[in-house]
Amino acid sequence: MSNAALSVVEFLLTADIYTENRELDENDLPPRFRRVFYVDGEVERPLTVTNKTARAATGIDHPWDAISELLFTDRDEFSGKLKLTQPEMAENWFLERVDAETLRRNPTLAWEFADQFDDLTYEEAREANRPIQADRVWIDSLLDEMFEDEEDEEMLDLVDIRAPEEIDQTLDDIVLTEEQEGEIQKVVKAIEHREYLAEIGLREIGKLLFVGPPGTGKTSAAKGLAYKLDLPFVEVKLSMITSQYLGETAKNVEKTFEVAKRLSPCILFMDEFDFVAKTRGGDEHNAIKRAVNTLLKSIDDISLIQDDVLLIGATNHPDQLDAAAWRRFDEIVNFPKPDHGMRSDILRIITRAMDIEEFDPDAIADITEGLTGSDLRLVMREAVLDALTEERTTLTQEDLEAAVADFEERDNLKNMDMIGGDHDALVAGGDIAGDGSGHDHGDHDHSHDG
Repeated sequence: MSNAALSVVEFLLTADIYTENRELDENDLPPRFRRVFYVDGEVERPLTVTNKTARAATGIDHPWDAISELLFTDRDEFSGKLKLTQPEMAENWFLERVDAETLRRNPTLAWEFADQFDDLTYEEAREANRPIQADRVWIDSLLDEMFEDEEDEEMLDLVDIRAPEEIDQTLDDIVLTEEQEGEIQKVVKAIEHREYLAEIGLREIGKLLFVGPPGTGKTSAAKGLAYKLDLPFVEVKLSMITSQYLGETAKNVEKTFEVAKRLSPCILFMDEFDFVAKTRGGDEHNAIKRAVNTLLKSIDDISLIQDDVLLIGATNHPDQLDAAAWRRFDEIVNFPKPDHGMRSDILRIITRAMDIEEFDPDAIADITEGLTGSDLRLVMREAVLDALTEERTTLTQEDLEAAVADFEERDNLKNMDMIGGDHDALVAGGDIAGDGSGHDHGDHDHSHDG
């Protein structure tokens, strides 16, 4: 019997077991299954399986054809409903062909059959399953409820909301310093132990400020963390609050935080945080200044422990922030330009799927001092495109060296130091704070397990 039949039977069994057992909830359904049963943001019992829902959930083009020869299946010709006529026979058939790893990805079936596998527990499957709050369809249903009026819909222009499944760059795709890895690990532990932290009164945790030049991975790290933790990612560019199309700016700032709290647990990522300092010290309109004051108050009032919102600010210009801005964050994370070892590791990651003859990432790292991870990706892109113009998909070391030379010739990339200070202070391993706390990454292992 084909794998297609196994997938469809799994779907049918899951629907039946979930329907019959009220102690199971939406987080017991695998995301690929529950998304087809959403009705107004909820999964309602009974779960009805049709050719259409089975196709959407399993990716099998013709679900009924895959199971039509099985003795325990039937289809209603009029409605297209698929069902198990003999559930016990279906269970026996399924269990003879499935392994524990498959059930580990399906909490509903793990709940029913865990006692038949030595290395499987329902709790483990439930913990590993992505929560409903991370589903795109759940996020959309909540936003539809929040912004029913056309006037409110313009608020969505202020934020970019991504479900974890939509994030295209994970922590495995970036190279982090030891400091960055340490801060991310602390955040992970804080989220895991939120109840304990609340019990002992540590509520001012979970507000991070990422500082460093453009292209050093601030946004990528925040998104990668959202992917790792299965959290919705709510991004807002603070300069957008000045838009004439967004109505009352202070109200919009409040709405941004309201969105984050309603989507919680989530990550609220505020880019261009130096905009706060520019506004507080400039001659901007009073309405904008009120919006910034509202922003600072909203930051004070939001909490990872109480609201399940991890707040991450990012700035290319930390030198422009005043004390009022700095003290809103309990952790400052430096994102410097990569040193030699990091550049070499970044190049290895970028080129994982490329065919390069006699590739020597260390040699390319030698000639790319001062370039960021984003710059290195642009270099590799140009090398690939140049090779394609010659009808080649295999690159050479010379292609990469030529792409580096071309990149460095571009006038608009001459001045790359965006946050001031001397050159050494902007390179990983340098001393950004002048306190000798820099790290040497020459021998650092940048392979990550996410």
